[in-house]
Amino acid sequence: MDGGPPMQELSDAAIPLAHQRLGPRLPDIHGVRAAARSLAGAALVTPLVRSDALDAATGARVWLKAECLQLTGSFKFRGAYHRLSQLAAGTPVVAFSSGNHAQGVARAARMLGQPCAIVMPADAPALKVERTRADGAEVIVYDRATESREAIALRLAAERGAVLVPSFDDEQIVAGQGTAGLEAREQLAAMGLTADIALVCCGGGGLASGIALGLGAPVVTVEPEGYDDVARSLAAGRIEGIDGFAPTLADSLQTPRMAELTFSILRRAGARGVAVSEAAMAGAVRFAFTELKLVVEPGGAAALAALLSGAVDVRGQVVVATLSGGNVDPAVFARLIAA
Repeated sequence: MDGGPPMQELSDAAIPLAHQRLGPRLPDIHGVRAAARSLAGAALVTPLVRSDALDAATGARVWLKAECLQLTGSFKFRGAYHRLSQLAAGTPVVAFSSGNHAQGVARAARMLGQPCAIVMPADAPALKVERTRADGAEVIVYDRATESREAIALRLAAERGAVLVPSFDDEQIVAGQGTAGLEAREQLAAMGLTADIALVCCGGGGLASGIALGLGAPVVTVEPEGYDDVARSLAAGRIEGIDGFAPTLADSLQTPRMAELTFSILRRAGARGVAVSEAAMAGAVRFAFTELKLVVEPGGAAALAALLSGAVDVRGQVVVATLSGGNVDPAVFARLIAA
C-alpha cells in the first residue's frame, strides 16, 4: 500500500540546524534517512489525510499522518523493525509494552526470524495481547501497580541472552519513528508545502523526538491529563515523572517518565507540550470515525483532540498532526462512537 505521493529526497540545507546533528549519542537526520532505507519495502508509506471540517474548526490547513494504517496498526512498527534489523539473524529479543510497541516488535521479529518475548500489563487491551501472540511472540503478563516491567524484562534478557528493545529510549528506535516525519515532510514538499508546526501524540517521546528530527518543524507534544510528564519536563528544563497510574482511555500513553534521550532531543528542538482530557480524546475518536472514516485509538487521537479542543492555536498555519495508532478494543470503540 502506498498512501501518498512519490517520495523525493531533500537536502540537509533544507533542514533547520537544530534538527540536524544534535551531539553525541543523539540521532540526527542522517540516522532518520538510514532508517528510511532499512524500512523501504518493509513499512508502509502512510497517507496524509485532511478534512474540510477540521480546517474550518481550526482555521488552519491540517494534514493528519495516518499511522493508524501502518503495519500492526501504529507507528511503533517503524522503530521496532529498524532496531531489530541492526541485529544478527536469529538474535532473541525482549521488550515491554502495553501493546503497540509489543505488536511492532513481535511483527518485526517474525519478519526477521528472531525469537521474541514481550512483557505486557495484565490490563492491556485484549486485542493488543491477541495480536502480539498472533505474530509468534511469547507474552509475559505483569501487574503494573505492583511489579516493574523493566525489572522483569531485564531478568528475561539476562536469562535468555536476548537483546532488550525499549519502546523509546534507544537512538535506533527514535530514528525509525522519525521516518514518519520524514515521509510527511516529503509528502508536503510534493504539494509545494512545508509544515509550520507538528502536534504529536506522546507517551515517552520517541515519536515526537523522531518527528522533530524528520519533519524539521516545531513540535508540540500532546499527552492525556494526569500523564503530562513530557510537557512538565520541557517547561521545567528537567525530567519530571508521574507518580501512580490513574485510569485513562489512552493506555498507549501511560508512560510515567521520559528518557534523557528523548528529553534532550525535544529540548534542543524547542518543543513544548499540552495535555488533553479524556472527553477530548473520546470526541477525537468519534471525529476520526465519522469525518475521516478511520479507526483511531484514544491515545492515537490525542493530537487530533488538541486541535479540536483548541488546546493549541494553529490559525493560519500548515499543520501536521499524528494519528499514531488504531488498536482500540472493539467494545471500547463501540462505546465511544455511541456516546
